[in-house]
Amino acid sequence: MSDQVRIDKWLWAARFFKTRGMAKKAIEGGKIQYNGGKVKTSKTVEVGAVIEVPQGWDRLVVEVLALSDQRRGAPEAQKLYQETQESRERRERDAETRRLGNQGMTPPPGRPDKKQRRNIHRFQRQDADS
Repeated sequence: MSDQVRIDKWLWAARFFKTRGMAKKAIEGGKIQYNGGKVKTSKTVEVGAVIEVPQGWDRLVVEVLALSDQRRGAPEAQKLYQETQESRERRERDAETRRLGNQGMTPPPGRPDKKQRRNIHRFQRQDADS
């Protein structure tokens, strides 16, 4: 464990990103917030800092508990941070909203057969002619 770690290295070591390059790209793109503000890749992380990180559909807000510049196993990486209670509640609420929103959608039964495909192509040609 080090006493000074760059934020791109810390995000990589905490397993938020697969490579340091991806972490750097996210930081430069303004997707990472450090204590509520924008950050540069050279910023050193401090214990107790609050970092906002995008994860798929969600944005995790985590508090830094420990510093590390080495990537280790996932159980050890999870000891570097703790997700805030508000972030956890918001993430669970958003997941439930997405689940309920997708509940009414039914996937198509399968691939279209020859007759259905002809109808699709005929419809597309009519739409293009208009």
